[in-house]
Amino acid sequence: MHFIESVIHYEFLQKALMTSVMVGIISGVIGCFIILRGMALMGDAISHAVLPGVAVSYMLGINFFIGAVVTGILTAIGIGFISQNSRVKNDSSIGIMFTSAFALGIILITFLKSSSDLYHILFGNVLAVRPSDMWMTLVIGVIVLVSVFLFYKELLVSSFDPIMAQAYGLPNKLIHYFLMTLLTLVTVASLQTVGIILVVAMLITPASTAYLLTDRLSVMIFLSALFGAIAAIVGLYLSFTYNLASGATIVLVATVLFIAAFIFSPKQGILWRTIRSNKQKSAVS
Repeated sequence: MHFIESVIHYEFLQKALMTSVMVGIISGVIGCFIILRGMALMGDAISHAVLPGVAVSYMLGINFFIGAVVTGILTAIGIGFISQNSRVKNDSSIGIMFTSAFALGIILITFLKSSSDLYHILFGNVLAVRPSDMWMTLVIGVIVLVSVFLFYKELLVSSFDPIMAQAYGLPNKLIHYFLMTLLTLVTVASLQTVGIILVVAMLITPASTAYLLTDRLSVMIFLSALFGAIAAIVGLYLSFTYNLASGATIVLVATVLFIAAFIFSPKQGILWRTIRSNKQKSAVS
């Protein structure tokens, strides 16, 4: 009750709640395509690669959204260019690009005046979200959700069967970079909420939880967005009530939901699989 009353009376908490829920939703939606394509490492790469762009934006006194999006997209293009024009495989090119970009960002961050800036960039601080950050997140959320709705069939086919998508005449490379752009936007929107280091958890964990519960992509997207929103709300509640780090708390709530699905999922949960296995053994014997 205290949390609800605080949300009603304090504007900063209203902004934090709205921003974190939107981040949870769009991270869950994009995360579905990331894990279906086996691109979890790419999500990690993009989330770390935006750091130098954020640092440069702070130095120039401009919105960090600009620098983060530019460096995120350039990193995605760089990863593709290296893997397509050398013997270096995709996972190696990802490792090269994201570690070098992250290292450059750390160096640039040292020139910032306040060390608290680094802490908030890396780990997030949704309780300190500004109105501009909230509106930026909402705009990004609308762009991401509308894009997924409009190009759902293309994303569906290319995610499950790239060869069939190519046979249908779909531009797989263009779809890939389109998805990377959406991933970059989601990453930028998540910076204030969970920070660079924990962004990949919000991309992967709710989607993985949903993946254990359904075989249909449309249902998976809905469940993933729902789990992301639940993690954001419960995580913000625990963070505000017990004075915990907001980003880390949100991620841990998402992890608890995953563990619950991992154990109790009707089809994939280890509990029910063990029960079915024991029944089959009993029937045979």
